[in-house]
Amino acid sequence: MKILVTGSNGLVGSYVVQQLLEEGHQVFATSRTDDRSAFKNPRYRFVQMDFTDPYALDAAFEAIQPDVVVHSGAMSKPDDCETDQQEAYKINTVGTVQLLLNAAACESFFIFLSTDFVFNGKEGMHKESDPADPISYYGRTKLEAEEAVQEYGYPWAIVRTVFVYGKPLYGRDCFVTMIAKKLRNQEPYKVVNDQERTPTYAGDLAKGIAAIIEKKVTGIFHLCGADVLSPYGMAMKAAAYLGMEAPLLEPVATASLKALARRPLKSGLDISRAKEVLGYAPLSFSEGLAKTLGN
Repeated sequence: MKILVTGSNGLVGSYVVQQLLEEGHQVFATSRTDDRSAFKNPRYRFVQMDFTDPYALDAAFEAIQPDVVVHSGAMSKPDDCETDQQEAYKINTVGTVQLLLNAAACESFFIFLSTDFVFNGKEGMHKESDPADPISYYGRTKLEAEEAVQEYGYPWAIVRTVFVYGKPLYGRDCFVTMIAKKLRNQEPYKVVNDQERTPTYAGDLAKGIAAIIEKKVTGIFHLCGADVLSPYGMAMKAAAYLGMEAPLLEPVATASLKALARRPLKSGLDISRAKEVLGYAPLSFSEGLAKTLGN
């Protein structure tokens, strides 16, 4: 199949591209910036494209005619979304609508990457059917994009995920690799200890998306890890894996950081549907940590 992937220079996008190439698909990776990958696969093509530009989208879709679109591109830093709400809305909501319009012309299967931040985090371990109630602007833009996807006239799937980590194939660090660098450099760092998350190994997420494509299943899926951890708990597990003391990692309450965007405190997701329908079987956090920090 011909599959177009947005946000291919990001952590999620890069793992999705790699997984789809391994499964034999023809992959058209797209990003606003130059190709940062080192893929040497004859079925790999890179197209520099800003998905908020309708003219660029028209040209790309006319040339590619994708069978599947995996939309992982986003403005994903919650504080940045609070600071520049106009840009966040343009990228996360309007950009998704533009992609949907072009995908419809090709009758593409549309897969949208969303977030646990569409929930308020009061209860935790949210199911796909739980009512959304975002408490940040980032969450609102992603929820509005979800609503647009659900009105798409052809097959679609929404994938919500949580706190993705993994060894960067290229590009910037994830939380775990950033913490590892701070530990090695003996840098002080404050890490929140009152948020419950179900961190997601990027390779698991990519396999789950590939399974959705292979099985041609539709609807909303929660794809994340099974372990419930705070960011501080993740950081301490990283320190233990590296065999290092972590006296400079300071556990703090979310409120003390005075972040611009509110974070859901209990944002874990229930993955029962993904296990049943997709055969989704995520690694434990310890296993994912070894893949992220191991040689």
